Amino acid sequence: MNIEIRIMRPEDADRLAEIDRSELIEAICTIEGGQERWTEAGHECPTWNEQELTQLQDRFRHELQAGGAAFGAYDGERLAGFGVLGHRKIGEKQDMLAVDLMYVSRPYRRQGIGTQLMNALSAEAAVRGAKSLYISSTETTSAVHFYRSVGSINANEPDPECLAAEPLDIHMIRPLNKH
Repeated sequence: MNIEIRIMRPEDADRLAEIDRSELIEAICTIEGGQERWTEAGHECPTWNEQELTQLQDRFRHELQAGGAAFGAYDGERLAGFGVLGHRKIGEKQDMLAVDLMYVSRPYRRQGIGTQLMNALSAEAAVRGAKSLYISSTETTSAVHFYRSVGSINANEPDPECLAAEPLDIHMIRPLNKH
């Protein structure tokens, strides 16, 4: 497989329908008193329904039109995954940019595509002056373990806006000075 990472534009939002976000959710992580707690789940999460896909596409377009950046991982002309870097700096020191969206299609997982996308997002964030990436990760085993595998750590103090928007997510930081 020859995956090519390319810049995506707002008009590429329709391509997000090519992503199969479905997965078997093995366990769910929660943070209680600063400690992780894992609970078995064992259920299948389906891909997006029409309403969810429309919301995702709108969010993708909005972030890019506001000044964010997006990268797609292409297998030939097929979109295998994508990542979106948020447009606004966050954090107490205003030195972080958020990974706003990131998905790798089910048939393409565990092949290094997510890491390639994270590296592209990290490089772009560094060019924009960020010291870290802020990640609001879904609480699934696969997502939390993936972000850890690329050097992310739990945020000591989650960004209040991000936490309010996604209170069940695991909020993480990926320092950029190491990458």
